[in-house]
Order: sequence, then structure tokens, then C-alpha cells
Amino acid sequence: MEPWFGDEEATAVFEYMKSGGWAMEFGRTKELERMIAEFTGAKYCVMTTNGTISLTLALLALGLEAGNEVLVPDFTMIASPNAAKLVGIEPVLVDIDPKTLCMDLDAAERAITSKTRAMMYVAFNGRAGDMRQIVDFCRKHNLFLLEDAAQALGSRQAGKHLGTFGQIGSFSFSVPKIISTGQGGALVTDSDELAGKLRRLKDFGRTGGGSDLHDEWGWNFKFTDIQAVIGIEQMKKLSARVGRKKEIWKKYCELLKDVSQVAMIATNTNDTSPWFIEVFVDDPDGLAAHLKSHGIGSRRVYPAIHTQKIYCDAWSTESFPVAERVAARGLWLPSASQLSSADIVRVADTIKMFYK
Repeated sequence: MEPWFGDEEATAVFEYMKSGGWAMEFGRTKELERMIAEFTGAKYCVMTTNGTISLTLALLALGLEAGNEVLVPDFTMIASPNAAKLVGIEPVLVDIDPKTLCMDLDAAERAITSKTRAMMYVAFNGRAGDMRQIVDFCRKHNLFLLEDAAQALGSRQAGKHLGTFGQIGSFSFSVPKIISTGQGGALVTDSDELAGKLRRLKDFGRTGGGSDLHDEWGWNFKFTDIQAVIGIEQMKKLSARVGRKKEIWKKYCELLKDVSQVAMIATNTNDTSPWFIEVFVDDPDGLAAHLKSHGIGSRRVYPAIHTQKIYCDAWSTESFPVAERVAARGLWLPSASQLSSADIVRVADTIKMFYK
């Protein structure tokens, strides 16, 4: 994956700097927030520094505090549990559903304790389980639903954008994402109260813009207008990139369907905008080395969180069989939106060569 910037972004930044803009978060950030809110169908969007901090801010805005627990899938990017640990909230790891690679609700139910206050539901690679069931589950157990939709910009279900089913949804704009501002995160919500809390939390807890009165705790997690200028141009290209991502996924599926050693997750591209192209094989390291020898990059999928050095001591007695199996077999293939059909054919042919 690589970012995709063009003349439009370069010209927009140049024109902004010539206009005397102060670079700090201001009018262009508000414009980008309006565009993201409109695209996702949310009432509010709040920009922040990155997708990790966005999750932390969301947990704080929901009222979680040190000692509370939040359910987190065992198969996700490390940012998901780390965002909770940053402020002393305990991530409780939960195994995943092999059909979606998202949190398994039966396992989640077994993981709930008296300290559990929220579920961080990660839409892995743009996919999600039945969000109506997720919402009902959280309502039944009196849990806040925070959607980590960092990999799901452009993915919808039942006419709603992922990230808008819970109290707060979180998105990321780091360089591997479908659109990028270098770094950056966004939070969406329909709640007036939560939107206000998020804005105060990321701006030192100020009572109002330009004020130095701080009635609440807060920090400096603001965005910048330079990033927003890039983001505005990227948003104009988002719909086309979502369409291309779906085409890329379908092309890989078509070309690899007869390779019995390669498995892919069934994905409804009417709703889902895949992020990375993932395959599952018995020897991912061998396949990766073969691809590399032919000038093709690839990358192993995330390790299961409970196997990471910083988490393994706390989870040494727990078993997460699905997450372990998926992590052991997964490989990400070239996935950038700007891949040509010829590029995809070359990757698929090289994979077929390996299995011959």
C-alpha cells in the first residue's frame, strides 16, 4: 500500500500557504469535517492527530476511566488495545469470527465482567458482522459501542456507513489508508453532547475557542489546516477509489479462485470496500519470499495481540484459537488503489508459479 497524491494536493497546499493561512486547525479543518460527516451520514465529525488518539478520546468522552474494561478483538492493529492502555483502561481481548475476522459475540459474552463498560468493535479490512446484532448485544449488556472503523472508510451495511452504528466511530488517515493526510484521525457521532466533549478533550478542555479557562481535563490533540487542505482534495477522490478497491478485490478473487492452496474471506463488495488484499496459506513466509524474489512486496498480517511481547504475560493462560490460526496463515498482497490490472495479473501469476 502507498499513498496517492497528485497535482491537486500540491496545488491546494501551495495556494493555501500563499493565502496567508496560519497552518493551525481552523476553517479548512471544519470544511474537511463537514465532508467526512456528509460522506458517512454522521451529524458531527471531529478531526484529531491520528487514529490511535481518536480511539483514546472516544473512550474518555464516553466516560471510561482507569480500571474500567473495554472489549477488544485479539486480531487487530496494536493501536486498538494501546489506545485504552494509554489512559489506564484495560483492554479485554476477545477471539474473532472466522467468517469476518471481527469480534465473536459468543466469546465477547464470556469475557464481560462487572468492570466492562464498552466494546471496541473493529471492522477488520472493511468488513463487519451483522451490526444490528452488535448494537443489540451492547444494549443488552449496557455497553457503549465504539467502532474502530480505521480500515472501513467506504464500507456500509443496511444503508448505513460503518462507524455510525455506535455512539462514536473512529477513522484513520495514515499513509496506508484509502485516502491519507500523512497522519490524522476522525471521530463521528450523532450526539451533540459527545461531539462537544470530543472537541474539548482535544483542545486542553477549554470552555470555548480562544479562552484559557479549563473546567475539564483536556490535551492538545488538534489537527492542522495544512493536513486538511490535503484531506479535502483526497475526499474528492474517495468514491472513485472505493470503486477501484472493489474492482481490485474482485480481480484477485477471479485470478486465484482455482488455486486450492490459497483461501480468501468471502466479501460482499456491494457493501464492503476492502483495504488490504489478504490471502491465507499454509506457508505465508515461503510465499512472501517467493514474491520478493520476483520483485513483489507483501506483508504478514498482524500477530494476535495476546502473542505480542507487551501483552503476552497478561494473557499467557488464555487461548484464542481463531486469531492464532488466522495470524499464522495470513499474508497481505499488493493492494494500492493505483495498481493496474496488469500488476494484479502479474502478482497472481507469480503466486500460481509458487504452487506449481
